[in-house]
Formats: sequence, structure tokens, C-alpha cells
Amino acid sequence: MARPPVIPKFADQGLLQGNSCSLSDSLRGLIDNPQFSDVKFVVGKERKVVHAHRCILACRSKVFSRMFIQQFQEAKTPEELHIPYVLSDMHPEVFMAIIEYLYTDNVSLNNIIALEVLTSAVEYGLHDLRKRCVEFTSQTLTVEIACEALQAAVTYGQTDLKQTCMAFIETFAKEIIKTQSFRELSDLGLLSILKSDQLMIDEMPLIQAVREWAHVNSVSLCCPIQLAS
Repeated sequence: MARPPVIPKFADQGLLQGNSCSLSDSLRGLIDNPQFSDVKFVVGKERKVVHAHRCILACRSKVFSRMFIQQFQEAKTPEELHIPYVLSDMHPEVFMAIIEYLYTDNVSLNNIIALEVLTSAVEYGLHDLRKRCVEFTSQTLTVEIACEALQAAVTYGQTDLKQTCMAFIETFAKEIIKTQSFRELSDLGLLSILKSDQLMIDEMPLIQAVREWAHVNSVSLCCPIQLAS
């Protein structure tokens, strides 16, 4: 008589990889979708209403997680849990880029929003998104945004981006000192430029540009800025 097959006590186990693109596409369908949404944001001066899902935002961002926990702890009625979050200082396109990343791990960037998305990525603790914004900005620098990018790098301690911006500014200094973003630099941003001995520009145009910077900033600060002669 044949012996019955021996059933192993412990079956072999393994991870069977699925299609990550399929998952991403499915989650993309939930972006700003009111169906099953349990949280709303009112974004920008346009007061755009964006529908989202707490579980997705919380598992992707500790900042969002803390926000939602705080809301649950402080809410005294069920209705208070449905009060929208108001983000009046954020442009809707920037917020939608953040949402796209949180849902799909992908992000659509352009020169207009990349630095604002970088700022938001830092604020929401999205380190991978921050790296992508830095990489995108480094590869798409222009004369018009170079100082704005430098300012972001200085403000948020992005060393790699700062080095890339400085190399670009050193090469195109003649054109960059004429831009609005140069005049809007902070004192630390300007100092980063003035410390460089690789600027491809004569001394007098640079001095004049710094004087114009001082005039613009003294007006905005309502106090004079003294420059050494």
C-alpha cells in the first residue's frame, strides 16, 4: 500500500511582487475624489476645495498624522472632525503636487512651482520629494530663478542645491544681478554670492547692484541699510 504524502509542517513563504504601476494608477483615481473622502482642504486665495483621505496622508507624512491626531483629540463633537483645513498661503497647484506625490509616489513639476513644492516638502517632512525638487531645480536653472533657488537652498539648508546655484550664478553673474530675484535675496543669500571669488563680472556693476539691493530692502524694511564704501 502506498504511503500518503507527508504534509510539511512549515510551508515555504515568499513575497510575490505585484505591479506597482497598477497600484499607483488606482490610487491616482482617488486624488481629489469626494467618494470615501474623510478630510477636506481649502487651498489658496482661490479657496479651492480638495478632497483627501486621512489614512493615505497620515501613513505618508508624520506631519499630517500629527495634524489628524490633534484634531481627533481636540474635537468635542463629530461635526468638528469634518471642519476643513484652510491653507490660505499655499497655491492650489503646489498642494495638488504634494497630494499627487503622497498618493502615487510621483510628482509633476515645472519651474513655476518647483521651489514652492520644495518648501512644502520640507514643512511636511517629505524627504524623498525634497530630493526630487532639488534635482529638478538643479537641472532646470535659469537666469530668472537662480537667486530664488539660492534663497531656498540657504533657507532650508540644501547644500547640494546651493553649490549648483552658486556655480550657475558665478557663470551668469552679469545677467543675474539685473533680475528681480537678485533684489529679493535675503542678506544671507546675498552674502553667499559676495563671498565668491569666481564671479564673472566686473567690480563696479556688482557694487551698483548691491546698492540697488540695499535700497529695495531698506524700503521694504522701512529702515536704511548701511553699506561700506
